[in-house]
Amino acid sequence: MADVNSALRKLQSGQALTDAEKKLLGMSTSFETDKAAAKAKRLAEEAAAIAADPDATYAFTKVGTTGLTQAQIDAKAGATSVAALTGGTIDPKTGYITGPTGSTGPTGSPTGLPTGTPTGTPTGTPTGTPTTYTAPDGRIFTDLNAYNAYIEKLKQEEKIAKGQSAYDLLFDRFNEFGMGALVEPLKQFIQQGLSSSELTLRLRDTDAYKKRFAANAQRVAKGLRALSEAEYISKEDAYQDIMRRYGLPESYYTRGEMGRQEGFEKIIANDISDVELEDRISTAQKRVLNANPEVTQALKQFYPDITNGDILAYTLDPKNAIENIKRKVTSAEIGGAAIQAGLKTDMARAEQLQAAGVDKTAAQQGYGTIAGGLQRGSQLASIYGEDPYTQTTAETEVFNIAGAQGARKQRQKITGLERATFGGQSGISSGALTRDRAGGY
Repeated sequence: MADVNSALRKLQSGQALTDAEKKLLGMSTSFETDKAAAKAKRLAEEAAAIAADPDATYAFTKVGTTGLTQAQIDAKAGATSVAALTGGTIDPKTGYITGPTGSTGPTGSPTGLPTGTPTGTPTGTPTGTPTTYTAPDGRIFTDLNAYNAYIEKLKQEEKIAKGQSAYDLLFDRFNEFGMGALVEPLKQFIQQGLSSSELTLRLRDTDAYKKRFAANAQRVAKGLRALSEAEYISKEDAYQDIMRRYGLPESYYTRGEMGRQEGFEKIIANDISDVELEDRISTAQKRVLNANPEVTQALKQFYPDITNGDILAYTLDPKNAIENIKRKVTSAEIGGAAIQAGLKTDMARAEQLQAAGVDKTAAQQGYGTIAGGLQRGSQLASIYGEDPYTQTTAETEVFNIAGAQGARKQRQKITGLERATFGGQSGISSGALTRDRAGGY
């Protein structure tokens, strides 16, 4: 019987048993082999779990020379803290916490050696202490599948928590610029942890985004590339800065929902650079609104419904190219020069002269000359029964446009008749009327 007790002590202390002792206890002589095979199987299962889920390294991989996994180290540290709080101790073999009056662990811990005499031969094969798996939060599992499922659940919960935090930060940041509505549709995708490239694609497909960056769709339809969000907003800022510097009303660049500036959408859609926009505004203000009142008068005469606001609006309408704007302004300046000289002209004639290359300076000089001789020339043509000498005739010669040679001959004929009649100089051949090109006869 002593041999049985000795074998039991060796078994309890974890010592290897001889074949004779195994037989004495009714155990298979292949117990060690079976145990080694079971261990190898367990290690293989752990390796497979790690390969399938790299995060399982926490539960299965030994740390350094400790012989323990990180999960076991954490569990041991947790048990130590609990034991310190409860006044208990940790059994070095089982890891269970025992209180002052006995075991408080799930199955207790042996407090002594078996006593008495066995009444029979033990049967069955001891299975040893079951393998345990400790989750990061201290929860212990004996079933590997259940443990893996729980770890996956914790990972998903952590991902959602991180996603919520990322969403909150992103929403607050966008909301500072009035664009929080752009982020709201992405909440579930941010919480799911989608990559930045995936989030960008999702964002650009939302109605809120399409409304905020509406000009991009128009650009693409015209064969232009869509601007990035940074490029788009940068253009808006540049346009706004120009308008502020030139004193345009805030209504031209007021921001609406999500910071949208609808007044800029046509400009962006038509690929108008900030340099060209400034040129247009400068043309309107410097050459029209700040010019002589006669220029504005002529502009409103040619375009009756136009207001000062409309004049500036011309510069902002992408349908009117910069050369077209300058053409209209120059036509108005030609009309203003005629008014200054006490003459009249219409839009069609002013545009014709502009197309022929007449500018503001030439118009002022030319109409000054025409005003000095037009009345006398008209009188002479009437006296001698010649074709009427009109303002159009004088303009044709003075500004040297198509028909200038015929207009010059007509003037020279009537001045020749006057000289022949009076035997001296013509009344329209002296002073300014003796010159032959723009600025005089």
